[in-house]
Amino acid sequence: MKIRFFAIRLFTWMMLLWAASLAALAQSASACEALAKLTLPQTKIISAQVVAAGAFAPPRPSGPGGGGGQGGNAYKNLPAFCRVVGVSEPAINFEVWLPAATGDKSWNGKFNGVGNGGLAGFIAYPAMAQALARGYATASTDTGHTNQPGNEAWPLGHPELMVDFASRGIHLTARAAKSAIRAYYNQSPRYSYFTGCSGGGGQALSEAQRYPADYDGIVAGAPANHPTRMWPGELYAAYVTHRAPENLIPNEKLPMIARAALAACDAQDGLKDGLITDPRRCAFDPAVLQCKGADSPDCLTAGQVDSVRKIYEGLKDPTTGKLFWWGYEPSSEEGWPGHIQNPFIVPIGYFKYMAFNNPAWDWKTFDMSDPKNFASLVSASNLLGPILNSIEPDLTAFQRLGGKLILYHGWLDQNISPRNSLQYYESVEELFGNETRDFARLFMAPGMGHCGGGPGPNTLDALTALETWVEKKQAPQKILASHATNGKVDRTRPLCPYPQVAVYKGNGSIDDAANFVCQLPTKKE
Repeated sequence: MKIRFFAIRLFTWMMLLWAASLAALAQSASACEALAKLTLPQTKIISAQVVAAGAFAPPRPSGPGGGGGQGGNAYKNLPAFCRVVGVSEPAINFEVWLPAATGDKSWNGKFNGVGNGGLAGFIAYPAMAQALARGYATASTDTGHTNQPGNEAWPLGHPELMVDFASRGIHLTARAAKSAIRAYYNQSPRYSYFTGCSGGGGQALSEAQRYPADYDGIVAGAPANHPTRMWPGELYAAYVTHRAPENLIPNEKLPMIARAALAACDAQDGLKDGLITDPRRCAFDPAVLQCKGADSPDCLTAGQVDSVRKIYEGLKDPTTGKLFWWGYEPSSEEGWPGHIQNPFIVPIGYFKYMAFNNPAWDWKTFDMSDPKNFASLVSASNLLGPILNSIEPDLTAFQRLGGKLILYHGWLDQNISPRNSLQYYESVEELFGNETRDFARLFMAPGMGHCGGGPGPNTLDALTALETWVEKKQAPQKILASHATNGKVDRTRPLCPYPQVAVYKGNGSIDDAANFVCQLPTKKE
């Protein structure tokens, strides 16, 4: 009898729980659908519907640099959420995802805005999925245009769209997302964070500089915050190698150059570990690889040596010799194929549709060593800089509001020079002095490529470090990074707040972060 009695009670309890769950879901769906009537300045809500757990499928490709994720697999384990689709004037499409307001309290009480990559033009669904999986309400925007094939000319004659792309779109989306959060949960987010890399890193710095009240904490990875110089600099590698046939560098020779650069500078930091801690200290000369006789796969011709040297040196003013944009770092050569054979597509769009307003512009006929051509680059940079660039070091408003900023950059970045992040951070430091570390820190990653990848530890969780800093007032003394092969972690290493570097303690595995300490580099290094 007792067993039967307890069985009946258990069944009754389960039915009540099931009924309560259904009621909560119905209430959540009703609250979600009500958001379609939300009234916001300059903004219209197109739809608001609950998406069942694991049921989301992106309506269109998420675009390059969308913040990571595993494609379709990124959505299978997502919880139920309220999906809000809207548009801010004139055409800034955005989405807000709100963890379903059910009894399981899946919302962590916080908001995570996520950035784009490249020229944006897409909703960053993978990055939103990552944020939602962590319990965040999250939002993303295409920044006012679609950047699909056939629509590359969206900036042509429309500087207002460039403003939306560079800054306004992200800001209006943050504003709309917070309004949706308040309406759905009857409370504002306890904390708001923005995370982005590449173009998203540029958006991150724009938020800190232009709209410091939008976010409590910001992660800016490999920030594309100085595009009017960065994009010509990205084109330079292709120009250098296409000056003449003898200057072309076959992709097959790039690993050889990378190995030679690494062999020359790996041990400079006192540890031979397949990484160059600070490539600025590497004085590798590709002339050591110059062929003694005829051209062959294991040497460089004189013309190829000249190209490698110029790519290292970066784009300079042909008249004054002053540096306009940095080159690529020694040992980053295996990341060059997308730049030396043909230019990266983003700079092409900049030249055609922003700088020169000429869809017929051809990079192959544009001599970057010609003083008149170079002057046109400077002129375009001066004209478009106030719209596109986010290089203002005065973060006083962000600091006074209690904001925290984490920057990170891979030393082997094959798209955006890591020295750009160093220069920006040092410009902030020049203004704020020792106070800088109280609200902003930079972490350089040896062996990491553009926003990830590369032979070094290249995966990190900067958001958790930011949460701890903002919410617990504990500044990050290091951020753990890892490297994996075939899905298995085979090396961990601490990333240290600049100018500190990770130094081996002298014993234990060099693949274990526990055997390293963050400290200032010695003069020998």
